[in-house]
Amino acid sequence: MTQTIALITGASRGLGKNTALKLAQRGIDVIFTYHSQADEAAALVAEIQALGRKAIALQLDVAQSEQFAAFGAQVQSLLRTHWQREQFDFLINNAGIGINAPFAETSEAQFDQLMNLHVKGVFFLTQTLLPLIADQGRIINISTGLTRFALPGFAAYAAMKGAVEVLSKYLAKELGPRGITVNVLAPGAIETDFGGGAVRDNEHINQFIAQQTALGRVGVPDDIGGVIAALLSEESRWINGQRIEASGGMFL
Repeated sequence: MTQTIALITGASRGLGKNTALKLAQRGIDVIFTYHSQADEAAALVAEIQALGRKAIALQLDVAQSEQFAAFGAQVQSLLRTHWQREQFDFLINNAGIGINAPFAETSEAQFDQLMNLHVKGVFFLTQTLLPLIADQGRIINISTGLTRFALPGFAAYAAMKGAVEVLSKYLAKELGPRGITVNVLAPGAIETDFGGGAVRDNEHINQFIAQQTALGRVGVPDDIGGVIAALLSEESRWINGQRIEASGGMFL
């Protein structure tokens, strides 16, 4: 039986790391990228291997699209060497950063940084990897609850994620003939080091979000990885072109 393989961007920590572990626990091998945290990436490889699964960490700056051709060739070589396969099954576009700046003060440099990573990066990395994604495969693009509700300071970030949500519908339509589903997972506020760890470390922000959430608390990474794994399961094969929010019921 062919081994299932997932490729996750930005998985050395946070939601990406949790997703990688959840998939490994379900018997899925993982290729993942990291930006600069080589030690954390190596630690995750060891954790996944301890679960009895294969894992390979690759350095990649998703904001640098000129790196994608070489990255794709690297992935193809690894698939042949380690799995005797030409393709992988699941792509999770997770890598990202958050910039909190009022609309009136957002610089063009900040805008371009977000655009290159969240929109251009997702668009062209997916395009580059498309020949390596198996028919009947899955793509999940990570968005944010901030595309549904608005909080000051996230105009640029949320606009980029809104673009990803529209792109995902088009990908679902165009890749449908290959049996590839494309969905968006939109987490609410999660306690990670994302955006400087404000949700996790600022007690005022944490309490405010908890009060605005139906389940009465802020999310943790363990709330998200399992949702992604569920969307990649065979039971979810008929979900396609959808935005699924996992926020515990924020701002209902």
